Amino acid sequence: MTKTIKTMNVTVATILAAAILVPSMAQANSGDVAYCNALVQKYERHVAIGSSKSQPPQSLEAKAGVERCKAGDTSGISAIEKALQNARITLPSRG
Repeated sequence: MTKTIKTMNVTVATILAAAILVPSMAQANSGDVAYCNALVQKYERHVAIGSSKSQPPQSLEAKAGVERCKAGDTSGISAIEKALQNARITLPSRG
C-alpha cells in the first residue's frame, strides 16, 4: 500500500508541475508559434501545392514539421525552414 501511495504522490506532483509549466511555456513561445504558422503558410503555398521541376520534392521531414507546427509544436521549424530554403523561397521574418 505504501508503494501505491508513493506512486500516486509522484503522479500528482507530475501533473501539478505540468499544469504550472505548460501555460508559461506557451506564452514564452508565442513568437515561435507565430513564426511556425507563417512557415507553414509559405510551405503550403509554394512547396506543397505542386512540385515543379525547379523545386525539390517534398521531404518527409518537412511534412512532419508542418504537422508538428499545426499541432502547436515548434520543433518542426528547422525542417520547414530547410525545405523552403531548398526550394529557394525566402523565409518569413521572425518578428
